Amino acid sequence: MVSVAVVGASGQVGSRIVKELSQRGHKVTAIARQPESIPNLPNVSVVKGDITDTQVFIDTLAGHEVVVSAVKFAQVSPETLIDAVKASGVSRYLVVGGAGSLEVAPGQLLIDQPNFPEAYRQEARAGLDFLNRLREEKTLDWTFISPSALFEAGERTGNFRLGRDTLLSNEQGSRISYEDYATALVDEIEHPAHSRQRFTVGY
Repeated sequence: MVSVAVVGASGQVGSRIVKELSQRGHKVTAIARQPESIPNLPNVSVVKGDITDTQVFIDTLAGHEVVVSAVKFAQVSPETLIDAVKASGVSRYLVVGGAGSLEVAPGQLLIDQPNFPEAYRQEARAGLDFLNRLREEKTLDWTFISPSALFEAGERTGNFRLGRDTLLSNEQGSRISYEDYATALVDEIEHPAHSRQRFTVGY
């Protein structure tokens, strides 16, 4: 059993991560601005939290073995989250990343392609900035996990592929369900294989 704090636990991805952790018997602190939306699950404690309430947020993270953040990059600076995790004394940090920073060809990022949706560009650019900041980090044992291009609700199949910095796709395109993404993330918690690295998950 691992003690895990999940930041952004009420969101589409965060809620699936909390559920997957609970089903595997881990001890979870689910942190959200709207905790009432988080269902009652075994081994899950729900805490109302605000990243901008710095000291309270740090105190909430303290004592866990792992912190997972599943918050929108455009809503918080990398330094705010990274500094809070470091100040809490938790050394292991997993980040729900985006697909925009993945390569579609050597040296060519998805976010820079002409058909990249404008509605997602700000968030994708902020995600790239977050990843670049993590790559400079010397203290935290971080992992940044990018989904495929289409990231949506679906089924937990347990059948997916892992990659490094290149967008994964198949004959149906580039996609992954929230449920299978959560499975891959919790796999990484249980069996660390990407210390201070980014990896991606897709079908």
